[in-house]
Amino acid sequence: MSLRLEQCSTAVGTFPLGPISMDLPSGAYGVLMGRTGSGKTTLLELIAGLAPLMAGDLSIAGQASNHLRPADREIGYLPQDGVLFDTMTVEEHLDFAPRFRGWPKARRQERVSELAERLELNPLLMRMPAGLSGGERQRVALGRALAGKPKLLLLDEPLSALDEQMHSELCRYLESLRDRGDVTVLHVTHNPQEADRLGTHRFRLEDGQVLATS
Repeated sequence: MSLRLEQCSTAVGTFPLGPISMDLPSGAYGVLMGRTGSGKTTLLELIAGLAPLMAGDLSIAGQASNHLRPADREIGYLPQDGVLFDTMTVEEHLDFAPRFRGWPKARRQERVSELAERLELNPLLMRMPAGLSGGERQRVALGRALAGKPKLLLLDEPLSALDEQMHSELCRYLESLRDRGDVTVLHVTHNPQEADRLGTHRFRLEDGQVLATS
């Protein structure tokens, strides 16, 4: 699923962003870097439909998406702080998107089992968010973003709260997503090693503009 922004602008409170233009081909793994406060999270929210598009054209998979509701964009989004639901178990988080999309029960169970295995969440499936560490919460949030098999995945610092071993393991998992090419990813990071390891396309957000970098 390709992603294209053409002269897109938004504003959150008194913070303006844009106009921004960028292209991310279908199946690519884009990494976005930039200084703290430059607007990287706001850009992800704009693409996801959580921040208003005030000008320009946004297209996802070649479809004009300016006015599509967030739920209709086939996007998985992992916010920087995870934002888990306090009243749902880990298992219910992994089942959330498949249930919302009307998957049959057997397919939902298979997807939950697959993600729990890959993200090492099996011992935590009955836990509530209050009983999870920061790294565990981040893994659950990543699993929830992936659960519905989105065509476009937006990741806001997805590996920042992990210890070294889990960081390396989840990097390998994200590499496998990239290599399969069945999901387009835009990944915000401050870590140049992550960018070098994962990115097929690299961008930098600077002075309200997105610049492609080598």
